[in-house]
Amino acid sequence: MKKTVSIGVFIAAMWLIAPAYGQEALTVNFSDPSRPGLLKVNIINGGIVVKAHSRRDVIIEGKTQNVLSRGFNGRQGAPPGLRRIDNNASGLTIEEENNVMSVTTRLPGNSSDLEIQVPARTNLSLRTMNGGDIVVEGVEGEIEVTNMNGGVVLNNVAGAMVAHSANGRVLATLREITSKMPMSFTSMNGNVDITLPSNAKVNLKMRTDNGATYSDFEMQIRPNPPTVEDSRNQRGRLRIETDKTLNGTINGGGLDVDLRTLNGNIYIRKGK
Repeated sequence: MKKTVSIGVFIAAMWLIAPAYGQEALTVNFSDPSRPGLLKVNIINGGIVVKAHSRRDVIIEGKTQNVLSRGFNGRQGAPPGLRRIDNNASGLTIEEENNVMSVTTRLPGNSSDLEIQVPARTNLSLRTMNGGDIVVEGVEGEIEVTNMNGGVVLNNVAGAMVAHSANGRVLATLREITSKMPMSFTSMNGNVDITLPSNAKVNLKMRTDNGATYSDFEMQIRPNPPTVEDSRNQRGRLRIETDKTLNGTINGGGLDVDLRTLNGNIYIRKGK
């Protein structure tokens, strides 16, 4: 059975301060709190912070800034004797079905910074376009994070990770590796900086087109032979292509981890 909650709380306080903000919190349960649920967040404007807590429910708090209030409508000014009353509802919709909780926004003109508390073992799928970083703290599970114009910070996490930023850094600290699924940390324009447990057994693929790679691990670099295509015996051509990807292993190798950035450095740090 699907449970849907539309948040439409209007807050009139602080109307004299521009831009105006609205703040609201809601507690929602997964259908089966005894097993890890999946939280999916997809917003256009705003940052996302997800933290683990000791409870089984999910607490969602939205802080909303009306982006449009700073634009055309805001410059017109109020007629004499009238004051402006802003609509500060976040326009969030929360749906839960079969242990999958989805959070979306219906008001693309608003910037909704979300702070969410989840059970420590929760799977996450988080996406935002503009307006802030995505931060995850203390969560264990399958975590997929995409940010177009902001950074990604994963702190004290465990499980399987896929993290990407188009225009921002990717910073991840893994307290332990509990998954056998390949992991990926990538950026187009930003540093990729990961901290792994000192006993992590991983195979690394590392590539930066405009930057350098640094690590304090003892790493074994494996040869990366060029790709050769030779069809000259059929009146074709010879083509030899080299790849800038570095292949390395830590502690004998194991889990596959992909680290890539176009414009930035790569850091692989040893956890304390």
